[in-house]
Amino acid sequence: MSDQAEAGTAAGQGPVDIDEELARHLANKREDLFEKFDIRDDFPPAVRQEAEDLTDDVQSEVEAELDDRQDLREMTTWTTDPVDAQDFDDAISIDVRDDEIVLWVHIADVTHYVNPDTEMWSEALKRANTVYLPAYTIHMLPPVLAETVCSLVAHEDRLAHTVEMHLDPDTLSYETIDIYKSVIRSDARLTYAQAESLLDDPESADDLLEDPEVDLAAKCEQVWNLADQLHEQRKEDGSLVLNPRRDRAHTIIEECMLKANKAVTHTLQWDRGLEAMFRVHPQPTPDQWNEALQEIQELNGVSVSASHEDPRKAVNETLEAAPERQLNQIQRAVMKVMPRAKYMSDPFGGHHALNFEIYGHFTSPIRRLSDLVNHWIVYTDEVVADLGDLCSHASDKQKDAEQCEREYRQFLEEVGLDPAAVNNRGLEVVDEDA
Repeated sequence: MSDQAEAGTAAGQGPVDIDEELARHLANKREDLFEKFDIRDDFPPAVRQEAEDLTDDVQSEVEAELDDRQDLREMTTWTTDPVDAQDFDDAISIDVRDDEIVLWVHIADVTHYVNPDTEMWSEALKRANTVYLPAYTIHMLPPVLAETVCSLVAHEDRLAHTVEMHLDPDTLSYETIDIYKSVIRSDARLTYAQAESLLDDPESADDLLEDPEVDLAAKCEQVWNLADQLHEQRKEDGSLVLNPRRDRAHTIIEECMLKANKAVTHTLQWDRGLEAMFRVHPQPTPDQWNEALQEIQELNGVSVSASHEDPRKAVNETLEAAPERQLNQIQRAVMKVMPRAKYMSDPFGGHHALNFEIYGHFTSPIRRLSDLVNHWIVYTDEVVADLGDLCSHASDKQKDAEQCEREYRQFLEEVGLDPAAVNNRGLEVVDEDA
């Protein structure tokens, strides 16, 4: 089976067909929802023009920056994304040494193009996040950025913001953290399916690489070993893992991004003493946790482990042993009692679900305001104006985006469409008279 067919994309299965009348109903519903939740769909002309002007000559911009950045183009680097991804904003590199493991997470340097002096920054502050509806996306930043200068496409030089982490091989704790501007050159664009195949069959790397000398298969094996250890360590420490059967490729990306986000957060708070847009997740009350565990216990074929005082560990163990058919019910029972996570300029209170003392976002500056702002603070050591208000605004806009998506999915069901199929395969308007 091809990657596209396996992923259920439009090219693999074909889009969901709708007629022109239904297409108008969907468009009207979206407009109503955008007005209800104050979601900005179209970009102002000045914002669009500014973005287009910045994407005229990518290579010249990179060459002009080389003297002021670390040149990492000779390092084995690759991206891993869904098969139908249009942009690639994060890449990884790894080196396993005798006395340490070095992990590099490279994020597209969005703030090189989007800073407080630009129209795009002002527009991003208003939008606060990208909104994902089935088969319709409302971007935080003009898509042309993600499709060109901020897309870490294979075999082309790109500007990046790199988090370099030297880890103790036994404890996986940070020995040193360095965050800097860089120039990278991705050696391969992997889909999740290709990454899985590469772990099973290292020789398949030959079909993915422009340079046969690149040691991609060995590096993928190294980063999987690290990610697996990080994942198990998080569970042992009490981090809630609601998707226990995630494949290796997704686990690699999840753990590497979590490690990088945590590294940046610690640097901002402990090393520099700076305010930033931290992610705070309150914990449920004991009664709320008991309510969730009781609901899970009553599911057919499920038994909640009584061997842990920490309910997060009990849920993790229960999910791993539960029948596949009950996973969604268990996840829903937990999410129902979980308070909303929010952005705050004060990190204390921590992130309950992850069981991190402090946490913040850095790895998705194209689609989240928090990451964009944190990139700027890391680079300049300057806290942006009205940070507390920005945190509240971003939290509110995220809540609005989630509610908008729920209501749009409900509407799709009401008109006879499967939201999951629409999301995975897209829509195509067909002329029934043709």
